[in-house]
Amino acid sequence: MSFEILISATPRETRVALTEQGLLQEIYIERKNKVGPVGNIYYGKVMRVMPGMQAAFVDIGLDKAGFIHAADAMPVNIEPNTPIPDIVNLLRDGQLVVVQVVKEPIGSKGARLTMQLSIAGRYLVFMPGNRHLGISQRIEQETERERLLGLLDQAVNICESDQQNSTPELRGGFILRTAAEGATLEELLNDIRFLYKLWASVERRQQESGSNKVRLLYQDLVLYMRAMRDILRANVERIRVDDSEIFAEARGFLQDFTPELLPMLELYQEERPLFDVYSIEEEIQKALARTVHLKSGGNLVIDQNEAMTTIDINTGAFIGNRNQEETIFRTNLEAAKSIARQLKVRNIGGIVIIDFIDMHNEEHKRQVLRALTAALEKDPARTRVTGLSELGLIEMTRKRTRESLQQILCQECPECQGRARIKTPETMCYEIFREILRVASAYENQAIRVLCAQDVVDRMLDEESSTIANLEMVSGKKINFQIDGSYGTEQFDIVLF
Repeated sequence: MSFEILISATPRETRVALTEQGLLQEIYIERKNKVGPVGNIYYGKVMRVMPGMQAAFVDIGLDKAGFIHAADAMPVNIEPNTPIPDIVNLLRDGQLVVVQVVKEPIGSKGARLTMQLSIAGRYLVFMPGNRHLGISQRIEQETERERLLGLLDQAVNICESDQQNSTPELRGGFILRTAAEGATLEELLNDIRFLYKLWASVERRQQESGSNKVRLLYQDLVLYMRAMRDILRANVERIRVDDSEIFAEARGFLQDFTPELLPMLELYQEERPLFDVYSIEEEIQKALARTVHLKSGGNLVIDQNEAMTTIDINTGAFIGNRNQEETIFRTNLEAAKSIARQLKVRNIGGIVIIDFIDMHNEEHKRQVLRALTAALEKDPARTRVTGLSELGLIEMTRKRTRESLQQILCQECPECQGRARIKTPETMCYEIFREILRVASAYENQAIRVLCAQDVVDRMLDEESSTIANLEMVSGKKINFQIDGSYGTEQFDIVLF
């Protein structure tokens, strides 16, 4: 498959898109006034230990205190399957700790933290204080796995030998990333040395004056640099950048770490915006819509909520050429592949419930589940899928580390307060009538004016005109209405005269 990385920048926003065969697969957005803290390492202060939740709140200098669970506060060199100790035996109020952000603050929740630190390089992830050597599960060929683990063990021994002769001892474990496939001993050595230097600088900052001060010790790379490090893969054919400064920085980064990839870097200088050429803007708008149309005529209805995301599949206009069971099966197969892509593009995390169209054929059910699982294997975020439940639902989870596309680009509707529904003009008329009766009995005034939206006034003066006449007779007060263009359907005010 042909992959391309597109990097588009404006003075206040940077966007990175990954496309496959010209179709958007992943989109990342970073704004200068809201740079995400994921990957950052902080010197924080424990604000409150909560034994009942086996967790603690830690001040790291952000608007909301971070949250750390006991499992994430355990020593990194502890034996596997060791029972999680009580949080009070791990942390105490006022304690200063080094923590890393693993999940962004989302909604009312603060950042999720861990004391099991890690720093990513081009080919490796360094884990200070941990002696484990591992490898990404996405490197599947057994001979390559054995070769890389052998090279890594050799590289670590060489670097530790160098340290004994020149620098203070640094101890840590490493995980080989997917990008390490095909890497040489020299490339792994360079990555290890770079990560050792980076961690040494973090330790120096921690020991600097003002050691009791909450502060940032390490900040992860900016978005376009992370793209060079994290989503650049062997099957990426081209990297197009529409900003000359970012192009120069990206070129320097590749020159230092992966010079063999320099030929694929290209500065885009055409008049037509880069994201328009690849229809990325259109795809982003589609990813914010509730309904996703399938090529067959079926559709997905995606409802993203705080607790979970639900996805409902419908045949829509697809009637098929065979029997009904075959039509349903084909729709579900297409939906399975589309769902995997939508989860990536929208960056939906947490619990996802998928309601496929009911199938009676057991083999069809197995094939749809296999199709969904296979499509999710390409997802960079960790996913876990259960089988079909008795109700015909598939439950799955997708690791959430940053805000979804909807959370980044949208805000709660001020009129419906997130309900995705608003009251009808008829309902608002009856609420206004009740309020008029309450006001009329409580105050001695001559007239009442109601300020409200156009659609509410229209109904008042048409269908509800007789009700208004009755209210004037009962209350003994003149009632009139005034349209306010700034009011939504659910807004109104009563003014007394």
